[in-house]
Amino acid sequence: KEPKEMATASVDVKELPASYVFVADVPGLKNTDIKVQIENDSILKISGERKREDNPSYDIKYVRVERAVGKFMRKFNLPANANLEAVAASCQDGILTVTVPKIPPPEPHQPKTFDIAVASTAADSKK
Repeated sequence: KEPKEMATASVDVKELPASYVFVADVPGLKNTDIKVQIENDSILKISGERKREDNPSYDIKYVRVERAVGKFMRKFNLPANANLEAVAASCQDGILTVTVPKIPPPEPHQPKTFDIAVASTAADSKK
């Protein structure tokens, strides 16, 4: 039996104004074949396994093998402003899309000016 190679998944990473988007090529895989996880509150992990569709009832001899099979895994460090509670993933037509929304930055501090009432003390009223 031939040794299994580590399959690959090519990934594009895009930064949009409100999110980070990871787009991975996963041809031939269903959404149930892919696992998307957040590890250690800062790492996006995409993994799965691509299997060769052999039928054991036939005697198969491969003449050429170019398509990678086996388990694959990709990890990405997420920035501090990633909203880990709202990560979403979808898979369609061999393309996995993982969207990681950004936490909006805090509103900049706006200095305020306001009056404070000045009360008289008991010593002031005896004068």
